[in-house]
Amino acid sequence: MDPPAHGSYGNLLFDPRWKAKRNEIISRDKGCCVICKGTDEIQVHHRQYQYVKAMKGFKVPWDYPDYLMITLCKSCHQRGHSKFKVPVLII
Repeated sequence: MDPPAHGSYGNLLFDPRWKAKRNEIISRDKGCCVICKGTDEIQVHHRQYQYVKAMKGFKVPWDYPDYLMITLCKSCHQRGHSKFKVPVLII
């Protein structure tokens, strides 16, 4: 059985905890896309989503280990999502 969709995920991206985590990841990746090295419209991509059965919901975006997040420009991010589905780990 698949977990439910992310629902209000977009609203969580305005949370100060996400903004702080996002800044950490972008800084770690030297402020540029890890694929094309571009610096315009950079975003942080989750390489995996985790659905926690005990919580009956997904982890909040800032609660993932750093290695599961990478900096991408908007173009590379969109291209990646169009080619690949982000895996969901049920824990």
